Amino acid sequence: MISLDSPVAAVFGDAKHKRDKIVKNLGIVTVGDLLRHFPRRYIKTGELTRVEDLQVGQMLTVVGEIAESKPRTYTDRRTGKPAYRLETVLRTDGPSLRMTFFAKNDWVSKYHQRRLPIGRKGLFIGQAGHFNNQWQLTNPTMVLFGGPDDDEEMIRPDQLRGLYPLYPLTKGVDHWDFQRAIAFARSVVEPPAELLPDEVREAYDVIDAVQALDWIHGPDDFEQVAKARRRYRFEEALVTQLVLGRRRRAVRALGARERTGGDGALLAAFDARLPFTLTDGQREIGRQIEADLAQPHPMNRLLQGEVGSGKTLVALRAMLRVVDSGGQAALLAPTEVLAQQHYRSITAMLGDLALGGMLGGPAEGTAVELLTGSMTKSQRTAPMSRLASGESGIVIGTHALLEDRVMFADLGLVVVDEQHRFGVEQRAALTGKAVVPPHVLVMTATPIPRTVAMTVFGDLETSVLTELPAGRAPIQTNVVNLLEHPTWVDRVWERLREEVAKGHQAYVVCPRISGDELEQGEQDEPELDEDGNPVTVDRPPLAAVEEVVAELSEGPLKGLRVTALHGRQAPDAKDATMRAFGAGEIDVLVSTTVIEVGVDVANATTMVLLDADRFGVSQLHQLRGRVGRGGHPGLCLLVTHAPVDSSALERLDAVASTTDGFELSRVDLELRREGDVLGRSQAGGRSGLQNLRVLRDEQTILEARAAAEDLLDRDPDLLGSPALAVEVADLELSQQGQFIEKS
Repeated sequence: MISLDSPVAAVFGDAKHKRDKIVKNLGIVTVGDLLRHFPRRYIKTGELTRVEDLQVGQMLTVVGEIAESKPRTYTDRRTGKPAYRLETVLRTDGPSLRMTFFAKNDWVSKYHQRRLPIGRKGLFIGQAGHFNNQWQLTNPTMVLFGGPDDDEEMIRPDQLRGLYPLYPLTKGVDHWDFQRAIAFARSVVEPPAELLPDEVREAYDVIDAVQALDWIHGPDDFEQVAKARRRYRFEEALVTQLVLGRRRRAVRALGARERTGGDGALLAAFDARLPFTLTDGQREIGRQIEADLAQPHPMNRLLQGEVGSGKTLVALRAMLRVVDSGGQAALLAPTEVLAQQHYRSITAMLGDLALGGMLGGPAEGTAVELLTGSMTKSQRTAPMSRLASGESGIVIGTHALLEDRVMFADLGLVVVDEQHRFGVEQRAALTGKAVVPPHVLVMTATPIPRTVAMTVFGDLETSVLTELPAGRAPIQTNVVNLLEHPTWVDRVWERLREEVAKGHQAYVVCPRISGDELEQGEQDEPELDEDGNPVTVDRPPLAAVEEVVAELSEGPLKGLRVTALHGRQAPDAKDATMRAFGAGEIDVLVSTTVIEVGVDVANATTMVLLDADRFGVSQLHQLRGRVGRGGHPGLCLLVTHAPVDSSALERLDAVASTTDGFELSRVDLELRREGDVLGRSQAGGRSGLQNLRVLRDEQTILEARAAAEDLLDRDPDLLGSPALAVEVADLELSQQGQFIEKS
């Protein structure tokens, strides 16, 4: 008995090597996985394909008709024996294509002739070539449309639908391998369970599960394709929104201590000492957070905004309000560089208010602690004691905060910076140190479109800072393509020297530490073609910090103070380097992406990103935000060897065209392959969203969210929809669900 849980071998024929490839490369393990391997596009079978603008080397997938079919006999020059070939012409709605099929003997030649008579139609896939002023289809593979009496290798008229599905492939497996296996599976497997309640399908015009499966794999027309895709996208959005909706309700059900701010003395003293005026956005979000903190259930809010929009100041004011309420606040940062930067900037902003409990400190002040992994046991003892006793109100740290020995008297607020760097267990380890569930504020410097926030961070209330504080200068961004203009590299270093000569400083960012060794946490993402296969690009070795420091110091930047910073250095060395750079003792900092967030050196005006195509759009935007922070105009040079027509260069051009992070976040999603919004690393190697695209399917996500809220209002445990309840539970337990939890 074959079921959805049966191994895919049960329906994929005898070709073990092909089965192994789809299991290993496409993650198709069961029959259910196979049926959920949906076509990426379709080609009409009832008409010849329109072919235009042919290019040599172009891969063609066409429905055509054999217009000529002539057998030829010739003498093989190598053996001197007779050889055979069939010369055919394939007619399309456009240029005709010559195809030649060689045979070792007369029997094979006659086999080709029987299969390819004049008038035969079929689906042909091959590479376009040009020879003797004629277009050719080289090494074509075929699916032939036969008559009722033709052999089994052809599609009979009763099997031929209006559209032929083209599936995402892996090398060595063809579209018809999937088509035949899926057709067989659909004929022997029980119909799929219906996840969606009848009233939901009726209210949102969604077809049933059986109809959707038939139409996604064997449609007559594109209207059926659209309805099937609509079904699967809505289903996925609904399951995701049910998971997030249940989590929102579970959080609200937890009790929390109301943090109303007490007499507000610390926050009032801090606000009175600010040398600038809060932006309208900072004031408005401050009011939202104050309202959340005053509730008897935990705040669970996402604070996002542009680079330099003042998120840390908003978070600090929330921490001070909690301290005024008698509680404590913890800020969790992903790296020591960022934790130390936060500690320096927060204590600087607080001034003597950070000396609470010390001789001469103001009565309304509080002590601020730093805890990092590089601190010795003796260095940690005193701050940990003050946190446990309640003597210190604020602590800033890395993963060291998660250790069992770190205890709090009354942890009231957890601020998580750059939340995507932390896992579920890590965040839970910190919030679990509170006597009652603490309020949680999650910060991200990566702008997120509304639909992404709704899909991935839907269990959080969202606040967005769009204004930039006064004093932020414009940043000019230019793409420097060394593949086209190799000599431009000289001008890059001349331009950097000019900025240093004005008394400013510069960053040079590399994707590697040394040789081909990746910086910790970085990913080597190759260029992909439309089927997801890696594309080989000839290019020089990638820039590495240690080599670049030596080259610049002895070459174009000789005489300048050039220093390295990267993740393999000891924490003390990294901190000393950042302090020296902040003090103006270093002219040029050659670094990996450890400077991506939190680094704030007002005098730095220039950034050169080497091999810039190795970074994502959002990452480039964050890195660029390190310059222009002190009122001086910023300059960002994106140096690349990317080919002119590559998607990598398209990304760089997009970054150069705007400094609007929210616009870039949309561009970033549009350039990525479908489903990548959750990221491969968090979803076990397969894309987190299988059918949804959060920008394209915004309306579907909105509808699914409304449907989920209505379902949970009426049936919180989904007892009336058992199949849907199982799907929701599976997602809650899966890696994808864990990623959603990280928000």
